[in-house]
Amino acid sequence: MLEFPRWKYVLILIVVLASALYALPNLYPQDPSVQITANRGFAIDAALRSRVDAALKDAGVQAKEVDTEAASMLVRLPSLEAQTTANDVLREALGQDYLVALSLASTVPDWLGNVGARPMVQGLDLQGGVHFVLQVDQKAALDKRVDGYLEDTRVTLRDKRVRYTAVERRPDNSIVVTLADGEDVAAAQQALAQTLSSRGNTGGTLATGSGLTYQAAGQQITIGLPQAELEQIASEAIEQNLTTLRNRINEIGVSEPIIQRQGNDRVVVQLPGVQDTAEAKRLIGATATLEFRAVVEGNAADAVASGRIPPEAKVFQLRDNAGPVLLNKRVLASGDEMVNARVGVDNNGLPAVDVTLNNIAGQRMFDYTSANVGKLMSVVYIERVPTVTMVDGKEVRSVRVREEALAPTRIAGVFGKNFQTTGLEKTEADNLAKLLRAGSLAAPMDFIEERVVGPSLGAENVARGTKAVVFSFVFALAFFLVYYRMFGLITCIALLLNLVMVVAVMSLFGATMTLPGFAGLALTIGMSVDANVLINERIREELRAGVPPQAAIATGYDKASGTIFDSNMTALLAGVALYAFGTGPLKGFAVTMVIGILTSVFTAVTVSRGIATLIYGGRRKIKSIAI
Repeated sequence: MLEFPRWKYVLILIVVLASALYALPNLYPQDPSVQITANRGFAIDAALRSRVDAALKDAGVQAKEVDTEAASMLVRLPSLEAQTTANDVLREALGQDYLVALSLASTVPDWLGNVGARPMVQGLDLQGGVHFVLQVDQKAALDKRVDGYLEDTRVTLRDKRVRYTAVERRPDNSIVVTLADGEDVAAAQQALAQTLSSRGNTGGTLATGSGLTYQAAGQQITIGLPQAELEQIASEAIEQNLTTLRNRINEIGVSEPIIQRQGNDRVVVQLPGVQDTAEAKRLIGATATLEFRAVVEGNAADAVASGRIPPEAKVFQLRDNAGPVLLNKRVLASGDEMVNARVGVDNNGLPAVDVTLNNIAGQRMFDYTSANVGKLMSVVYIERVPTVTMVDGKEVRSVRVREEALAPTRIAGVFGKNFQTTGLEKTEADNLAKLLRAGSLAAPMDFIEERVVGPSLGAENVARGTKAVVFSFVFALAFFLVYYRMFGLITCIALLLNLVMVVAVMSLFGATMTLPGFAGLALTIGMSVDANVLINERIREELRAGVPPQAAIATGYDKASGTIFDSNMTALLAGVALYAFGTGPLKGFAVTMVIGILTSVFTAVTVSRGIATLIYGGRRKIKSIAI
């Protein structure tokens, strides 16, 4: 007999409703928008709203809506042309006070967002975005590491009270230490080996310095970096940059970016949905970090005026042009040595950043504060922002560095790896915490290639991909209705539900739909067709053998199910392999293919059988069925 458990009908109903709910946000289009963010010292307020309204009115641009939040203002426009015009007008009207960037704003109702329903993420080729190729300056990474060894060598000798006359770096990246007469060379070499062997062990990925060599000749110690160590520093600098870029882009909320290594010294970055190349470069290349330094006693203004700056000191400008300050050249702790950073508040309720250092830097901070309670210490805020200016029609790239010392504070007690830094504004605290969590770049990177995929081209790709999927579905619908009649209609319902389920699953889990993903979607329809063909042909064979219609339906589904599972599982393994070992477009194709295979098995075996049972299962006498 043709039977189907009631609990399966309940399951199908739940799946259908859930699929419709989570696929629904994809019917809401995105609004072309312009996002306005305040730079330091400016606010998102009513005065800004008036300036924006006046600028748009003068340009003849009518905004659909203006959404104001604490940190930004979003101007929704009716078309891409209006978006471009508004972007140009607002950039000119607001100048350097505010950051103006193109954006795409969601129109999904809040009630859908409250249940976790959101539109499917579109890749670079569908919603537009930017594509960069960056060159990593491996020499700078090497210089940074060798300079670190150089400074640690000097500090170690001073801490161990070992007198020396010179610590020099040679062109072959070796370090030569010349000790004063009478100093114990063996003891100095042992102290240096213990210190430098832990250099770089900061929780990052850079080499630990365990490959350094030490040779003593007379009163000189030569610290050498073998070729393997140099190559490891250069290679791992790229790996750290990749990790930093991924963390940084995740912090700023760009959905489904592509960040991958290309060759020996290049990185490819694709940011879907980001249309402003200048803003994207700022997000990728900007670095902000903190350095904790001791305050050198003395009148900084007099030292600067006379030019008599102590040899161990460096002059920094205090924030808000409050004057100079003398800080020790030795960095007690820096952003490279931070494990975590999060925004908090100090005892006065003002913004602060709670910092956690790694064990080595934490011990260094503990040792210093233990011996210097009551003395002054300052925090240096360093921001490096890559800038691009047009000179004679050509792009000129440079880096703007801003170094500011926060007001010195007195060390009230001993602290180690966990402490709090204050004196920052709310926006600065947020940005600094994000960048510190993301880590710092191990080496500078230069933009050597950039491409922009406009939203209009992405919309055209979406239209073409949708047309391809619709045509594949319509062709399958026409064939099944003609060839299998009633069971063709059942198959088409199963195919339609399969399509909705794929979209719902990809939307729910945040998978990215790309142009190759549309190909995977069309392939999914074809594979679902294969499963239904197997079932329908098996039922027809049973009917030809004289089996009663209801028994033929039950037998057809039972005997075809095993074959469907086997064939789809082999295809599923191929899809998993594509995702595991493929990159870029292959991953987009594989994701859609894997999800489509799983849903097609469910719709072909379970949903279509439930519909067939609902139609034919309750009839007592059936002489024939429309197949």
